Amino acid sequence: MAIDLNALSSRELDVLISAAKRRKTALKKRKPIASIRKRIVDFATAEGYTVAELFGGKAPAAKTARTAKKAASKTKGRKLGKVPPKYRNPANAAETWTGRGKQPRWLAAQVKKGKKPEDFLIKK
Repeated sequence: MAIDLNALSSRELDVLISAAKRRKTALKKRKPIASIRKRIVDFATAEGYTVAELFGGKAPAAKTARTAKKAASKTKGRKLGKVPPKYRNPANAAETWTGRGKQPRWLAAQVKKGKKPEDFLIKK
């Protein structure tokens, strides 16, 4: 929220200053967040709830070998390792492609012109 102070008249500046002072006093009257958070947690536990149950989110749970194994089995697919690039743009050596996923624009443009992807292979 940027306000151009140079564009304001003296009356508008006075209104802005008084609004800022009101806001500042309202903020000073508030209690610290940590104390409010502690009161909420204490009240919830006294009533038999966790904050996560009341407001959503995951409650921190004690991790056991069984839960760790369950979490590992829930991961979908397989993780592929990092692969060295196979193709390089001759016009810009910084642009490379591993051969995985969608072709980069520079390679697709060259293929469209009639070249073959094998022309851009990095020689080892």
